[in-house]
Amino acid sequence: MSQHSLIPPLSTVIDRVVDSSDARAAAKLALLRLGDTREFATLARRIANAVSPAPGRDPLTNRARPAFLYAMYVILLAALPLAALGALSPAAAEGAVHAATLYLRSLPQELYTLFGTGYLGYTAARQWGKIKGVDG
Repeated sequence: MSQHSLIPPLSTVIDRVVDSSDARAAAKLALLRLGDTREFATLARRIANAVSPAPGRDPLTNRARPAFLYAMYVILLAALPLAALGALSPAAAEGAVHAATLYLRSLPQELYTLFGTGYLGYTAARQWGKIKGVDG
């Protein structure tokens, strides 16, 4: 990955995040100046390593992030059958909602944090791959 290939996506982020046109221009100028430094080249290599697929053809390694997300979806969606079962009667619905609430509250907060972090990281890596033209 060329260090200059990072400048357009970072420039787009600046456009979306910075409100003032003067501040936007200053940030882009600083980005262009930084683009010719060794520090920026190191950053470009680190980003390339972070978003590149794992070496080898091991399907478990290549599917680790999506598999984690699917597992989290299953855990969270397990509450839906409880709600559907409870829809048959108000008393059963109340019991199902209570059971689903207890189930979701029993999951540790760290699991939700890990899911959110993993999901954001996965979507960022997918977006980067789409920008680079590697992912469909």
